[in-house]
Amino acid sequence: MKFLSSLAFVALAAQASGAAISHKLDGFTIREHADASKRELLQKYVTWDKQSIFINGERLMMFSGEVHPYRLPVASLYIDIFEKVKALGFNCVSFYVDWALLEGNPGHYTAEGIFDLQPFFDAAKEAGIYLLARPGPYINAEVSGGGFPGWLQRVNGTLRTSLGDYLQSTDNYASHIAATIAKAQITNGGPVVLYQPENEYSGACCGYDGFPDGSYMQYIEDHARKAGIVVPFISNDAYPGGHNAPGTGKGEVDIYGHDGYPLGFDCANPSVWPDGDLPTNWHALHEEQSPTTPYSIVEFQGGSFDPWGGVGFAKCAHLLNHEFERVFYKNDFSFGVTFLNLYMIFGGTNWGNLGHPGGYTSYDYGSPISESRNITREKYSELKLLGNFAKVSPDYLVANPGNLTTSKYTSTAELTVTPLLGSDCSTGSFFVVRHSNYSSQASAKYHLTLPTSAGEMTIPQLGGELTLSGRDSKIHVTDYDVAGTKILYSTAEVFTWKKFDNEKVLVLYGGPGEHHEFAVIGASASSVTEGSGSDIKSKKVDKALVVAWDVSSKRRIVKIGDLKVFLIDRNSAYNYWVPHLPTKGKEPGFVSKKTIDSSIIVNAGYLVRSAFLNGEDLHIQADFNATTPIEVIGAPSCAKNLIVNGKKTKAHTDKNGIWSTSICYDAPKVHLPKLKDLKWRSIDTLPELKNTYDDSAWRSADLPYTRNSANKLQTPTSLFSSDYGYHTGALLYRGHFVANGKESTFFVQTQGGSAYGHSVWVNETYIGSWAGTGPNSNYNATYTLPSLKSGKNYVITVVIDNMGLDENWTIGQEQMKNPRGILRYTLAGHEASAVTWKLTGNLGGEEYRDTIRGPLNEGGLYAERQGFHQPQPPTKDWDSSSPFTGLTKPGIRFYSASFDLDLPSGYDIPLYFNFGNSTVPPDAYRAQLYVNGYQYGKYVNNIGPQTSFPVPEGILNYHGTNWIALSLWAQQDNGAKLTSFELINATPVLTSLDKVKSVDQPKYKPRPGAY
Repeated sequence: MKFLSSLAFVALAAQASGAAISHKLDGFTIREHADASKRELLQKYVTWDKQSIFINGERLMMFSGEVHPYRLPVASLYIDIFEKVKALGFNCVSFYVDWALLEGNPGHYTAEGIFDLQPFFDAAKEAGIYLLARPGPYINAEVSGGGFPGWLQRVNGTLRTSLGDYLQSTDNYASHIAATIAKAQITNGGPVVLYQPENEYSGACCGYDGFPDGSYMQYIEDHARKAGIVVPFISNDAYPGGHNAPGTGKGEVDIYGHDGYPLGFDCANPSVWPDGDLPTNWHALHEEQSPTTPYSIVEFQGGSFDPWGGVGFAKCAHLLNHEFERVFYKNDFSFGVTFLNLYMIFGGTNWGNLGHPGGYTSYDYGSPISESRNITREKYSELKLLGNFAKVSPDYLVANPGNLTTSKYTSTAELTVTPLLGSDCSTGSFFVVRHSNYSSQASAKYHLTLPTSAGEMTIPQLGGELTLSGRDSKIHVTDYDVAGTKILYSTAEVFTWKKFDNEKVLVLYGGPGEHHEFAVIGASASSVTEGSGSDIKSKKVDKALVVAWDVSSKRRIVKIGDLKVFLIDRNSAYNYWVPHLPTKGKEPGFVSKKTIDSSIIVNAGYLVRSAFLNGEDLHIQADFNATTPIEVIGAPSCAKNLIVNGKKTKAHTDKNGIWSTSICYDAPKVHLPKLKDLKWRSIDTLPELKNTYDDSAWRSADLPYTRNSANKLQTPTSLFSSDYGYHTGALLYRGHFVANGKESTFFVQTQGGSAYGHSVWVNETYIGSWAGTGPNSNYNATYTLPSLKSGKNYVITVVIDNMGLDENWTIGQEQMKNPRGILRYTLAGHEASAVTWKLTGNLGGEEYRDTIRGPLNEGGLYAERQGFHQPQPPTKDWDSSSPFTGLTKPGIRFYSASFDLDLPSGYDIPLYFNFGNSTVPPDAYRAQLYVNGYQYGKYVNNIGPQTSFPVPEGILNYHGTNWIALSLWAQQDNGAKLTSFELINATPVLTSLDKVKSVDQPKYKPRPGAY
């Protein structure tokens, strides 16, 4: 809190002294600091004022979701994610770039193949999605090292500061990535409209007193500008602390923004909303900290991470479900937010060891779009209602947020209302209603007393009461413009509206059992054209026609002049979509007033991706997971035929001009192999235990010091893996000594990150394992030694499962430099120096061999160093045994098999590899799953929780041969085996998605120098 109070003071002082001014350029307000050299006005495409961002001169609500391209390394699937985001009514995606994947070898930047960002940019442009680029250098993001490559452990000085060599270490990456992003800016015809120069630069500790370091932030910003970045800089303070806001001096950004995760990450209690977790003062803080920039929440909670040993992402999705969205997102709207980015909208997968030790392979995050790209969670549908409302409500962007109240606008103190008032009678107002106890699960009855252009009025006017159910919020509107028709008020929520050739359509929805009213100015008559019933009443009150209705599953259409009002229940609204009809071609284009006005409304179930006109043919691109009736509302008068996914349908038109047809869904037959029946071959992947093993090619751990400035050695020479260039996957150590016969125990402290484990042998004798727990990142173990013969040479072999490097969120704590490997050891009867060590990790370390799959995909197991996890390994002389037989003693074995797939075309079919275990307590073993050379699963049987591992098409060849491999690490005396391991599919989706292209899958080749 001290940061908040001090920075708020600095910001206010800067404003009072005139440190920042505004001026006009081409008719649009542009933010310019007093020192013009700090903000060259190099572009006019993205501008802003205190209320919102303008793109190409048009004021927009920027509704965004977070997507990380590196967590879905299949470029031809990017369009699928973008179209699903666009279908929500969103117009933006925010993305991180993971430095560790692009400069695994210091000084050697590579961003090709699956790491090439150009396909991501191309897909965004095709879908009409703007991008917020967030390349770091630090990103956090629950990735290994927070995005820092492992070799930064050897960089002197405090990370994320101006001290030591850190800044210079960022130069190569920063120059390359900023130049790449610069080419994709809107100024060059690309989708990038905003740039975030650092990430959550919001706190320091541990004796570092240089925070906030304006010189550091300025260095990062200047680097980006020199590389060609001209779009505005936006920040994401971890909380509303005012750090680097305009007017705070060096390192200030153009647009201040912050993050918010109000419900936290307690997925184990998904129904609990703790008291006091709903923000109520964010608008007031914004007015203090950055009143001249649009209110921006650059990360708001869209889900939750889940740790090793956690409860699984299904419960995270429950914690941050559709009810959370109704209450918390509408609460954000009550602050007047006009840039809102949800983290995550699609999580993806921590494939290839890219995750940090606080999380497992899945990064599903409980997001609206699941890890397997499904949109079956209700939170996706609920979010679509809000996204489409924001898209058609331009008056919201200029409304003035007021103070929340429990008395002025409602009849009960059980409810709280926050007004956003229009500036005059020509603009609309918005009233956000929620429970005063935001977590209440009770229903409250209420009336509204609202100011309107026709005077203050109490609603409902025709009798009855309004209802707010538990864990719900509503946005009521007054003086709401529908293409020139004024909706004096509506208690039902607006989904969308459109002006078609000869009529206007407004879609209103309500929750189950609710009573609602709306009023239309200047209307003189009404008629119910569909779904008539006694529950719809209308009456002329002064100059407005008031219509009252009770929500039911039966749709009603009320016609008032040239306006048709569709009255539907919320569950029905979930099936409505609003695709844009481009004037030319098939691509929808970026969101603008023109694209909003030329949309149609489609009622079509699972997903409507896009629509376009071709002569007399109206094309709908959609996905279906069941037989689905389709309705098209507002089909252009020139259109005569309805084409769905390239096939002409038999459509008919009803009295309301609505086209209707139906798409038949026949579940295809999906034939998948039984993994237990494959022809498995296996090889020992711990040959290092054999007395004849030669480790002369290994790296000698002979550094008498560490290059890790944040940690001191407790061993004669460094046994920190990153001192020798090993940063990912399994680590192996071999300690040589000559016995004196007095050895009784071996003590070792190892560190591998949360949920890691280790195993120890003396020569070929197993002496014990640490099987790991979710919280433990290091462990002290003492093992009893067998009787050793004096004068004989022995080798202690230690295998450590490196779960990734820690993040570095707090400046000064230097957590990213927490070493991996052996921290301390004692061999009874010897000085520590009597043991000489060698170590290895992935073959080549920082000079990694597989440049296609990147620097993190492989660890140090023998089979990985040889490349046997890749397709077509040399299995001819391997044993014929399977992971279902497994090991009968501690050790690590490697298994390989192949199978063919030929899945039905035209369907998006999610596939999962499922592990099962029938023992209680669970056996202690670890497994890694490789699919066509890509590590797509890290399974820890005794910790969990993940047992199901989705693998996308493109990594899996749906029409061809696939190679899978497993490493099986037994950490208990009786060995380990898989009791269940299956390939299964979820419901196939009949899709309009183009054919998915497989990524590069180089096969096995003998590796020079492999040991």
